[in-house]
Amino acid sequence: DVQLQASGGGLVQTGGSLRLSCAVSGVIFDDYGIGWFRQAPGKGSEGLGWISNDGMTYYIDSVKGRFTISRDNEKNMAYLQMNNLKPEDTAVYYCAAGGPFGFMATLAWSDFTSYGPGTQVTVSS
Repeated sequence: DVQLQASGGGLVQTGGSLRLSCAVSGVIFDDYGIGWFRQAPGKGSEGLGWISNDGMTYYIDSVKGRFTISRDNEKNMAYLQMNNLKPEDTAVYYCAAGGPFGFMATLAWSDFTSYGPGTQVTVSS
């Protein structure tokens, strides 16, 4: 079974940056897409974006240009670089895996079915 663990959260001031990491084990990482999600206090889960097994990325509009998702297949790791953070970015962030996928697969939010524990990000005003 796939196992995921997000880390790297913390307290940051408005305009600051954080890089979250997602460690993945139990599967052939190269064949899996990784999605990043968050849940703010009192709100439902929100998908932020994903990186496919081929390295293609997708972002929702509200984080496009501020957040960057990447992956290191040698380390079985995915990353979420967050810049210009705002108080409304305060949430628990977590990663999810979907797959396995073949070459140039088309991903969808429903593909991400395995989730790991999240990491808290707090942005102070």
